[in-house]
Amino acid sequence: MTIRSFALLVVILCLFVPAKQINAQNWDINLLKSINPSQPNNQFWKSVSSTAEPLAIAAPISMFAVSLINKDKQLRVNAYKMVGSLVITAVITEGIKRTVNRDRPFVTYPLEVFPNTINETGKSMPSGHTAFAFTTATSLFTAYPKWYVGLPLYAWASSVGYSRLYLGQHYPSDVLLGAVVGTGSALASNWLYKKLTHKKEQKKAPLVN
Repeated sequence: MTIRSFALLVVILCLFVPAKQINAQNWDINLLKSINPSQPNNQFWKSVSSTAEPLAIAAPISMFAVSLINKDKQLRVNAYKMVGSLVITAVITEGIKRTVNRDRPFVTYPLEVFPNTINETGKSMPSGHTAFAFTTATSLFTAYPKWYVGLPLYAWASSVGYSRLYLGQHYPSDVLLGAVVGTGSALASNWLYKKLTHKKEQKKAPLVN
């Protein structure tokens, strides 16, 4: 996905999705009901869900600390780009949530969707947990593009998305959009860093008569 197509997708969603409320399509609620049990108390999925934001924050902090200790400039750059991706993810996620204003599935379908907790009162679309998980995975994978790096990262991010369905907190479309926002934000941050550093290098370059 290019930065332009990602931006276009976000604009389309913000402009054309009904601002007051978006109703779940049949496939959306039916798929959720097939995943969400009446008692979503599995500790594994609860734990997976809770890892998204802490790991997203801990990763760049750890990378920056290690870069200072080892005087690793590239690792520091990767940490900066990850911070950028997290900021972009947070802004876009919150913007879409406010624009779409979609209630959680257990609010709209109280007799059909069973949440592990009703304390998560934020809007449903997109899934913030999924967005942060995918922006973390994509940031690390673009920095270290090896299959043995990407495979566990995306397995973890996908598990976070699934956990949000199991726990009855989001619709499948919320999770899918969260994955798109997270992935696109990481790519956007990487693109912006390259653009900014390229302009800086052009300014430093000596003029040739």
